[in-house]
Amino acid sequence: MRHFYIVCLWLCVLMVSAGCAASTPHIVPTPRPTEAPTDTPAPTNTPSATDTPQAVSELSDSASATPLFGPSATPAPGQPTATPIINPNAPRVEFFQASGPVEPGSPITLLWSTRNVERAVIYQLTPDGQRDRAWNVAPAGRQAVRTSLSDRAQIEFVLVVGPPGQEVEQRLIVPIICTVSWFFDPPPQECADDEAEEAFLIEQRFERGRMVYVRAENRIYALFNDGQRPAWIRFEDRYNPEEHDEFDPAFQPPPGLYQPVARLGFLWRGNDTVRNRLGLAIETEVSFQGATQRSRLLDGTAALYITSPDGTILQVLGTGGSWQIITPD
Repeated sequence: MRHFYIVCLWLCVLMVSAGCAASTPHIVPTPRPTEAPTDTPAPTNTPSATDTPQAVSELSDSASATPLFGPSATPAPGQPTATPIINPNAPRVEFFQASGPVEPGSPITLLWSTRNVERAVIYQLTPDGQRDRAWNVAPAGRQAVRTSLSDRAQIEFVLVVGPPGQEVEQRLIVPIICTVSWFFDPPPQECADDEAEEAFLIEQRFERGRMVYVRAENRIYALFNDGQRPAWIRFEDRYNPEEHDEFDPAFQPPPGLYQPVARLGFLWRGNDTVRNRLGLAIETEVSFQGATQRSRLLDGTAALYITSPDGTILQVLGTGGSWQIITPD
């Protein structure tokens, strides 16, 4: 009987095993593959010419990286910067203007408006910037000012408001229409003082400059180009042909050089500065009919323009300040 139960149990095990084999595939375990070692190139500091950096981001277009320690101190482009606070009660000039340009001798109307002041002062400036004529005026208004017939190029005013130590200034330049023509082109920027004058001139060139006699002035201009100061000197002509020798017969200049004669020679022989700075003449003197004309530069410097026999113009500035040659068109 015992053997019967054992046989039945064995048959049951075989039947169960057969049913499982029909529904479940038989899996044969295989050994786990081992990873083959690969060579990893060492990092290099210098990329090759073929390397192309690729930007890699795991964030979406709508996301942005957030710094670990918050935003940096550098303001973003377009971010407004702090501006100083303006005292609304401080004196100020709202505008200062004038009618113009005008011709010399014509009136000018000045208009202005200020804030936070009880009075204002308008000054007319000299060509060198010094305060000249003055008008005590209200904080706002208009003032008629007549120009002078001698005004040239421009005139300048300055409006001053506020107490001492808190003064506010604003300058105003009014152009003057040039009504006088120049005798050469292109004309200078400034206006001429008067019409050009015909003049009898004598000019002679020297080793280090030239001399020019202007009969209308009865003066001789010694123009030096030796780099010393003054750059030119003006002398009154004191030559008298009835009393003074025309030249020094005892002096014989080297070949190619000349001794000046007559009025130019009289000054040259009698003035050591002129003789030593100019040297000897490199050509004989030239007498001709030319022109002269005067003006003032925008900074107030006096200017004299003299015709030269070669068609150029000599510009003589200031009182010995400088001189130059102008080549007209």
